[in-house]
Amino acid sequence: MPDDDVTSFPEHDADKSLRESPPRRVVVFRALKLGDMLCATPALRALREGLPEAEVVLVGLPWAREFVDRHRGLLDGFREFPGWPGLPEREPDHQAIPGFLDSIRAERFDLAIQLHGSGAVSNEVVARFGARWTAGFYEPGAECPDPRFFLPYPNRGLELRRLLSLMEHLGFASRGEALEFPLRDEDRRAALGILAARGLERTAFACVHGGASVPERRWPVERFAAAADALADRGLAVVLTGSDGEADLTAAIRRTMRNPAVDLAGETPLGTLGALLERSALLLCNDTGVSHVADALNTPSVVISTGENPARWAPPDDRLHRVLCRDSGVTVAEVVAEIDGLLNHSIHLSRSRRPVVGSARVAIHANP
Repeated sequence: MPDDDVTSFPEHDADKSLRESPPRRVVVFRALKLGDMLCATPALRALREGLPEAEVVLVGLPWAREFVDRHRGLLDGFREFPGWPGLPEREPDHQAIPGFLDSIRAERFDLAIQLHGSGAVSNEVVARFGARWTAGFYEPGAECPDPRFFLPYPNRGLELRRLLSLMEHLGFASRGEALEFPLRDEDRRAALGILAARGLERTAFACVHGGASVPERRWPVERFAAAADALADRGLAVVLTGSDGEADLTAAIRRTMRNPAVDLAGETPLGTLGALLERSALLLCNDTGVSHVADALNTPSVVISTGENPARWAPPDDRLHRVLCRDSGVTVAEVVAEIDGLLNHSIHLSRSRRPVVGSARVAIHANP
């Protein structure tokens, strides 16, 4: 894959094995949150195109049942992961683990793919799935489980490209880096209803998402408020989004602003939020899952990031998505400058939607 940020690995003959006896049932392990799952959609698309007749099942966190239902072009089924000692994403349900493993083994999957990370803990999980073949990453310097099917975990590069490197190692060619977040008619109707109820159905607006699953990733309330005021000063209505648990945060941003804002915390399920973002002139947010939804929907964004995250999680299109990260903290002036750059750029006025992407089974059409 042409990417200088991802380590190159020697080619092996996994593709030969999989061509000679194509897997008919595949299980993918990635028990992570929204942004992590959206970054995996290019890899899942490569897998689907490479094995168009296979049944592909995701083992994930409970919330990901909705992800699978929304991404039926990429995935056919869902199995809930009960957690595992050493994996922080969910407190392990020790009583449920034996039954979970028994049921997975009983399904007799042909191929199990570990897409959960470096493999330090997750390889043990996937090895117990009992699949005919097991593939994934392993920690550099550790013993390779099987060079045909495993790669050393890349220690740099965008997450989506790390995952694609494994698919290409298995013989499944990349079908592009575009993320996928399919929207339904009911999502768009719900979003339009919310906007109409507030008199915004014909008004240009920007979404401001001040929350993040990790509190340390949150830009300060007063800075979000100042940047939101700058959006309002530029003629955009400001729509504050967030979960039920972030209602206090959105309320604090609204109180701190000098301009009015519409607070929709807790009112926008994931699909409705996506439909709002599709109509939005711009998204201002932290480094969190909603930024990847905006990426998938081709909505311009300004993202305030932390630490080394941009090297792994930033959207690849820096014309449409401006990611700011500074150890000393990102200033309001820096954010406003990027907002102006996006709003003044012709790409926001007549931005062309990405080419239609989709699987061999279901095409995902961009909204005109």
